[in-house]
Amino acid sequence: MGWETLELWGATRIEALSGGVANDVWSVRVGGALAVARLGSRSNADLAWEAGLLLHLDRNGMTVPVPIPTREGRLFADGLMVMRYVEGGPPETEADWRRVAGTLRHLHRLTSGWPQRPGWCSSTDLLSATTGTKVDLTAMPSEGVARCRAAWARLAGRQTAVVHGDPNPRNIRINAERVAMIDWDESHVDVPDLDLVLPHNAAGLEGAAHDIAAQASAAWEAAVCWDDDYSKRRLAEVRAV
Repeated sequence: MGWETLELWGATRIEALSGGVANDVWSVRVGGALAVARLGSRSNADLAWEAGLLLHLDRNGMTVPVPIPTREGRLFADGLMVMRYVEGGPPETEADWRRVAGTLRHLHRLTSGWPQRPGWCSSTDLLSATTGTKVDLTAMPSEGVARCRAAWARLAGRQTAVVHGDPNPRNIRINAERVAMIDWDESHVDVPDLDLVLPHNAAGLEGAAHDIAAQASAAWEAAVCWDDDYSKRRLAEVRAV
C-alpha cells in the first residue's frame, strides 16, 4: 500500500515536505483543513506507541501534531499517519530557547515511567545491547563503540522519561503563546538530559551535568545515524577512553 491509503481519511495531497530519509511527508487537506501526512515503514506497534504518546501530551496541554483518525476511527493505516498541522517558526533568541527547555522539561515530567518504544533501546541499554531500531553498534569501529559506551555509562542510574530525541530548530514551532514540538520519529524513553543540550545552554545545565549530557548526546547521534559525515563529526566530539 502507499499514498492511496489517504482515501481512508478522505484526504488529498498538496505538496511534498522535508521528512528526512525514513519517511515520505506531504502536506494534505482533510475536510478543508490543512494537515500533514507521513508515510513510512514503521510497525503498527511503533505507530501505536507514538500515537498514544501524542494524544497523552495533547490531553495534558502540550501542542503537538495530534493524529487525525480515519473515517473509521483508526489513528494510522498501512504505515501512514495523518496529523494536525502545527503553525509557528523556529526559535531564534536565547529567550526562545529557554522556553523550549521549559517545554522539554514539561514533556519529561508528563512521561516519567513511560514504557519504551517498541524495538528501541535507551543509551544506557546500549552499555550491553548492540542493536536497537536505528542503532547498530556492530557497524561502528570498536574504538568508537568504547567511547560511546563510556559517555553513556555516566548516565547510568538516572531516572528516565520520553525524550523528543531531535529538538533542533526544524522540529520546533514557536509563537507568542506556546512552544510546539513536531517530528517525533526519534522519540523514545531515555535520560531526559539528552534533550537538554540546547543553544545558549538554555536548560541551565551546569559544569559536569552539561559535559555529561553533551558527551552522551554526541555519542547517541553518532550511533543512531552511523556512518554518514554528520555521525562521524559527532563521534569526533566524544572523548577517547
